[in-house]
Order: sequence, then structure tokens, then C-alpha cells
Amino acid sequence: MGILSDDVVIIRQSEKEGDPSVITINCPDKTGLGCDLCRILLFFGLNIVRGDVSTDGKWCYLVFWVIGKPNTRWNLLKMRLVEASPSFSWAFGISRSYLSDSELQPLKLPDLFLLKLACSDRTGLLYDVTEVLYKLEINIEKVKISTTPDGKVMDLFFVTDTRELLGTEKRRDEVYECLKDAIGDSMMSYDIELVGPEITARSPASSSVAETLFSSDVLAEHSSGLHTSSSVSIAVDNSLSPGHTLIQITCQDHKGLLYDIMRTFKDFNIQISYGRFTIKRVKNCEIDLFIVQSDGRKILDSSKQDALISRLRAELQQPLRVVMMNRGPDTELLVTNPVELSGKGRPQVFHDIALALKKINTCIFSAEIGRHVTGDREWEVYKVFINEEDSLPVTRSKIEEQVWNTLMGWE
Repeated sequence: MGILSDDVVIIRQSEKEGDPSVITINCPDKTGLGCDLCRILLFFGLNIVRGDVSTDGKWCYLVFWVIGKPNTRWNLLKMRLVEASPSFSWAFGISRSYLSDSELQPLKLPDLFLLKLACSDRTGLLYDVTEVLYKLEINIEKVKISTTPDGKVMDLFFVTDTRELLGTEKRRDEVYECLKDAIGDSMMSYDIELVGPEITARSPASSSVAETLFSSDVLAEHSSGLHTSSSVSIAVDNSLSPGHTLIQITCQDHKGLLYDIMRTFKDFNIQISYGRFTIKRVKNCEIDLFIVQSDGRKILDSSKQDALISRLRAELQQPLRVVMMNRGPDTELLVTNPVELSGKGRPQVFHDIALALKKINTCIFSAEIGRHVTGDREWEVYKVFINEEDSLPVTRSKIEEQVWNTLMGWE
């Protein structure tokens, strides 16, 4: 059984550049669906300026007003949103005995591939590569980039393919042609191979990186100014609705704001029955959410309320951390973001780091992606060494500011 994709997702594109397009999603509900959908919208680079969500616990209706780009791939976006929507059987509680073997099996992890790329170094090279992979829906899970003294770059990308076609010769040829068009004659070698199960995409970050990013001194130093959104107001009201807890949030807008909120609710296993999101003047956002716990009840326990408010405030004030550090003669840029309990990281972070550094003509000497667990949370850690051979073209604070503003979508 199923629902026609034309009925699940309807996209009405704006007729005038700068006006919002409207995405309507009408499908069965599940806890965390809003997070999954907002993650896709963030991956496609869409800015949500308004949103309405309503559900009866089995069926949901969502409307997003989004600002797209001239190159937004609307048909592909629709396909990905439909794929993220639960099946028809979910809403009506169809017995598992009626489901096929494929529906009963847990989701298979995507195949992991190693993309090896050697080329001559130049400013913006890493961004050009990540932009190609982004457009091809190839996800970078881990990266190891190194530069030799004679100006040669060896890029090792551990990647997965959203389209699950990277094992075919046709798909690999497509990747090669797109990379060749972007890099040109500076590309010296290219290879893709399937990685065996003994290789993991998620290597731990080094202890020195963990100490740098999660020490109390660093957190105190970067608790205000550039690295924090404007004042965040969060209020909890249990008097307005007999069956729901009302969460009211006022904060400054940033790239992925709604994803950060939805991700927090998903991690806390909280369901949103009704919600409204709007952007007011000067990029100030107002969000009203009527929520219940997984058992369908209001959140009356003060300790649970405090834990939820604390997490929301942390995510809205500092959805990512950006720190510039001295490593002997080198300058190291560290960026980290929380990982969903499902294991998914924040989309497009590495892409945006590379874009920010390209804008200010700053070369990357080496880069790595790892993960770090602190307390009950897992973090994705991006470590980038800046090439200072000919001195930095801008100050270190300017690099930090440029990366932060790009990640926040404030340009």
C-alpha cells in the first residue's frame, strides 16, 4: 500500500525571485519526522522563513515557506522529502504480518566508498570538490587531506551515495567527469573503491582536539560575542492547553534553526502536535510549539522541563562551535556540531567551511573529520590546518568570523 508522491509533497515555486516557495507535506506521522524533513531542507540550502505543523498523532500536515536559490533542484528535493515520509501502513497500524520481508528488515547502512583524488594545490580547491560532491548527493563521512611540500594535494574522502549507485561504472564515470570539469588540468589521478567492513567512517577525534573544544576555559572564552546568537527566550506554559505543553521561543534566526529545534525534540523523544514558526523584522524568530511526551502526556515534571529548556537554549545560542588555535607554527581551525542520536551529523558543515575559506583566499594545508563523545552526547569535529607559508591574507579573528557567519547563514 502507498500514497502517490504527488499527494504527499506539493511544491509551489515562487514566481518572483526572493519570494518564498511553499512546500506542503501531507503524510503519516512519526516522532522525529519534522527533524528529518528540516534536515533535508537544510541539505538543499533552503532558508525556512515560516512554518506550520499539525498532527493528530497518526497523520500530519506540514507547510514550509522557504527561500530557494536559482539552482535549487526542486524535483530532486521533492523526491527526497517523499522518501523521508513514513509509509501508508504506519498511520493505520497495519499488522506486521501484512508487511513484506523488506519492510520488516532494519534499514541497511549505505555502502562506504573511498574516493582518492590527487591534484595540484590552489585556493578554493577543496570547496570546488565538496561542491561537486554535494550536487551529486555524495555525502562526505570522513576526510583526510594533506599537502606535500611541492604543492601536490592528496584528498581521501570516505563517502556514501544517497542514490546508492556508486558501485556502478556509470555513476563513477559521472563523478569523474564532474570533478574533471571543476578541477581542470590540475587533477592528476582519481579512484573510487568500496571500503571493507574493517574500515569505519567515524574515527574519534584526538584527545588534544577534545580538550580544546570542550574545556571549561574555552567554553567560557567563547560564550559571548561572535559565537553566540542574540538573546534566547524560552517559556513553558501548561495552563493554556488541557492536553499539551506550550513551548514559546524567541531568538535570532540562523541557518538550520528549525532543524536544531526539531533535532532536540527528536532526541528527547517529544512529539509536536501543533507548531508555528515565523521570522519577524531584523531576523528575529518566534516559535510556538504544543508538545507531548512519547506517552501522549504533558511535561509536568520540572526536572524534565529544565533539561529540555537547557538543551534548547544551548542549541540556539551555539549550534556549532568555531575556535582558532595555535599549534606550534601552524594555525588550526576547529569546528564542531552535535550529532543526532540516530548518528546523523549536521549537513553541509564541511562544504560551508571550505566556502568560507575560499571567500577570503585562505588555503587549507590539511583537514580531518572525526567524532568525540562527551557525557551522553556525540559531536562531529572538523579539524583544518591553515596554510601560513606566505602569511595569512587576513587576520585569524577574520577567519573565525568568516567561518562562523557562513555556517550561520548571516551573509
